[in-house]
Amino acid sequence: MTIAYWIVAALLALFYLYSGTLKVIRGRDRLRPMMAWVDRVPLPALRGLGAVEMLGATGLILPPLTGVAPSLASAAALGFVLLQVAAIAVHLTGDDRRIALNIGLLVTAGVTVRLAAAL
Repeated sequence: MTIAYWIVAALLALFYLYSGTLKVIRGRDRLRPMMAWVDRVPLPALRGLGAVEMLGATGLILPPLTGVAPSLASAAALGFVLLQVAAIAVHLTGDDRRIALNIGLLVTAGVTVRLAAAL
């Protein structure tokens, strides 16, 4: 179970670290081709979402790695489950109906919650 957790958590953390960094450092014009919804949220909220994604990625890796409060990994993964539920709602309420990636991330985060609980 430990190896499975590290594989799934590392992939999820890499994705969210990349995605969060883009949301923090790039402007709307550079994000729009990848994320059609960026015009519907205020820029500070977009930056905040990016910071939350980066912190969540850190929460998947550091607590189990250091042994300090490893249950935080489950909380970080559960946060990503909730984030994807909200992301799917945002996509479906707008003109963007591309939710396949969000469903994949939702399932992956759900598996990570389960694996983190077994650590």
